[in-house]
Amino acid sequence: MAMQAPMLDPPPPGGLEAAFLEHRGRLLRFIAARGGGDEAEDVLQEVWLRVAAARTGPVAHPLSYLHRTADTVLIDRYRSRRQAALRDRGWSEAQGGADPAISDAPSAERAVLARDLARAVEDLLARLHPPRVAQVFRRHRVDGVPQRQVAAEFGISLSTVESDLRIAYRALADLRESWDAA
Repeated sequence: MAMQAPMLDPPPPGGLEAAFLEHRGRLLRFIAARGGGDEAEDVLQEVWLRVAAARTGPVAHPLSYLHRTADTVLIDRYRSRRQAALRDRGWSEAQGGADPAISDAPSAERAVLARDLARAVEDLLARLHPPRVAQVFRRHRVDGVPQRQVAAEFGISLSTVESDLRIAYRALADLRESWDAA
């Protein structure tokens, strides 16, 4: 029969662990007073994790060391929250909706005006002569095809593509002026 080693009680905590356990309540109040609020217990846990992971030698003033560590954790959490808020605000602004309480959808009036303007543009393009002008415009501006490729597709020169685009742009600018004046 094999002999079992006698069960020994773990040694009593020493150093920072003893100071942490002895002053736990005091540290918790310190964290709460410094803005930890409802997260004070979580902050205290993070303080313990940092202290336990740190490779320190003997600490002359363990309570001061623990307070400084708690303060550092609070500062890190504050900075993290602030960076997240800045990142979220930047994302919202980049997406065009800075206020989630306000709909990004256009008003009914704007939707009707946009449909009317789109119809007017379609009618204008249909009236352009030669009809190729509207086709070149759509291929380049709507489909995003480079001018050189448009020229090759239509069997025309690059300067003809540019000329057709100038005709379309001028007609659209005139339409826009008439809409703005109305």
